Amino acid sequence: MTYDVAIIGAGTAGVYAAYELLKLKPNLKITILEMGQDIYHRSCPIVAGKVKDCISCKPCSIMSGFGGAGAFSDGKYNFTTEFGGWLGDYLDSQDLLDLIDYVDSVNVRFGATKEIFSTDTPAARAIEKKALENDLHLLQARCKHLGTERNLKILTNIYEYLRDQNCEFRFKTHVDKIEAVDGGYRLTLADGETLDCRFCVSAPGRCGAEWFADRCRELGLDMTNNQVDLGVRVELPAKVFEHITDVVYESKLLYRTKQYGDTVRTFCMNPYGHVVAENVDGLITVNGHSYADPALRSENTNFALLVSNRFTSPFNQPYTYGKHIASLSNMLGGGVLVQRFGDLIKGVRTNEHRMGHSFTRPTLNATPGDLSLVLPKRHMDNIIEMIYALDKIAPGTANYDTLLYGVEVKFYSARIQLTEELETQLPGLFAIGDGAGITRGLAQAGASGVQAARAIAKRL
Repeated sequence: MTYDVAIIGAGTAGVYAAYELLKLKPNLKITILEMGQDIYHRSCPIVAGKVKDCISCKPCSIMSGFGGAGAFSDGKYNFTTEFGGWLGDYLDSQDLLDLIDYVDSVNVRFGATKEIFSTDTPAARAIEKKALENDLHLLQARCKHLGTERNLKILTNIYEYLRDQNCEFRFKTHVDKIEAVDGGYRLTLADGETLDCRFCVSAPGRCGAEWFADRCRELGLDMTNNQVDLGVRVELPAKVFEHITDVVYESKLLYRTKQYGDTVRTFCMNPYGHVVAENVDGLITVNGHSYADPALRSENTNFALLVSNRFTSPFNQPYTYGKHIASLSNMLGGGVLVQRFGDLIKGVRTNEHRMGHSFTRPTLNATPGDLSLVLPKRHMDNIIEMIYALDKIAPGTANYDTLLYGVEVKFYSARIQLTEELETQLPGLFAIGDGAGITRGLAQAGASGVQAARAIAKRL
């Protein structure tokens, strides 16, 4: 089989690459290879109510399939160059913002809301001032919240559109090997089948980060270690952060700890949301999302507190390090652990009895335990210091019954050398999205797909 373009991965980056290619060159022969299911057959047994705990489906329907890990997220799009990835290392800031706005316009075409939250309002500036008074830094951004249910509907609409454009999808398909051949690339699938393409776009998503690094080594591509983000997901009554989330929806707050000088950040804030488990390469980690429909909301807000680790020589396995930390949580609790903040400070393990007395009711069925046995002391100290800092601008954050779920890990592939068109050292091979180590969010992932697609379209 021969194609003009083969896209590996049907996550946000791969989907927007396909959309833009078919918009610019409607007659292209494109295939998208995805190890998960299509949008209609992605089903997590926990979400469906068939089981209480993760049974490690392979591949995980929360992480893999059309729409990628973002399909069951709450669909937050951040219009900024300050966070969400490293595309700003390759593109001019205004060009990047234009790409993000373009991705948003596509979302709107397929059903997204036009409502946008912003840090550029009097109320938001008052929050920023209060944060600065307490050595916290509110990053500037516009934010759009699609909602988990609306996000899934938008992706379904895009999926149907791409099928109508004769885009070929191959689901439950794993690529074992990428080889450079005369005039293009040959992909070898797990069943031994091969297909050739003139251009290859690798968009493996976060759960494909390790796979992508292995393929880069085989191809002899130079790589630089990327970071791994480790931390916990915090859950507390929504009223604690209501005065902030009602204004900016998702507040990205940075804090440099006094004890170690490390940076801790809030990430993926979900007002009235739900804490969820996800499976990454057989390891159960924690995440969160929130619905747009008020009837589906909880009484809690959840968000991640993450500490970034960027390792230097001689250590070069940040992905493996993150997996090891996550495995400790799985070993102790069979999955995600949850602990009350007050118990953590007292140095006692949260058990079923203590959890039963908590005023904050958990939205995830996690195992009560002791996170100090999982996260390294330095990470734990950083997170505790951050919680006390947040308590100064959102009193109640450091309450005894604030819940901490662990662990939350954000994996990013080792980053390879790329041009501003996101082309690797091998002509015709492009790398995009979170799994390629250049983005860490929906907006920049989609933007990276559009950038690569436009570069390919110019050459066809």
